[in-house]
Amino acid sequence: MIVTAFTAAAVYVATGIDYLVILILLFSQIKKSNQIKHIWIGQYIGTVIIIGASLLVALGVANFIPQQWMIGLLGLLPLYLGIKIWIQGEEDEDEGNILSLFSSGRFNQLFITVTFIVLASSADDFAIYIPYFTTLNMMEIIIAVIVFMIMVGVLCLISYRLASLNFVSDKIEKYERWIVPIVFIGLGIYILFENGTFNALFSFLF
Repeated sequence: MIVTAFTAAAVYVATGIDYLVILILLFSQIKKSNQIKHIWIGQYIGTVIIIGASLLVALGVANFIPQQWMIGLLGLLPLYLGIKIWIQGEEDEDEGNILSLFSSGRFNQLFITVTFIVLASSADDFAIYIPYFTTLNMMEIIIAVIVFMIMVGVLCLISYRLASLNFVSDKIEKYERWIVPIVFIGLGIYILFENGTFNALFSFLF
């Protein structure tokens, strides 16, 4: 049981570390207390969906492995957000501008946007979780899922603490007009390339 718990924690760290930069960026933009809750909820919902889908495949309930290029289409979301922030950022100088943009328009709840960002970054998670779950019995799976849920909280807490450091928050606040869109546009492009979405779309169209 202890070995399973430590292994599960190591597996989550190997996959969850990708979210650290994004979470620090989001937490550094917080101006309202309820935005903290939305970020936590979005991270948890996205993780639960990824774990659930991985378990379905690992247990044979779903006889397919998620198509990476379809998952990659979710990379359009951070790409869209990055471009939106870049274009509209100069037009709105209100406090909390970045998170207000994240929670406006079609995705009118911040936690929904965070959930989609988590899902968009999930291809590597599927690649690790599915074979990992196939090696576990039912009791070990339950332990692993509990550890994953705890580790989500740990990741959010660490990200929040790092974002609260004066050095980090001051630097992000000073250069947020450039840092935020560059990070999200870069994330979107990376997700699309990493999952072969560009190649799949190109082959489909031509």
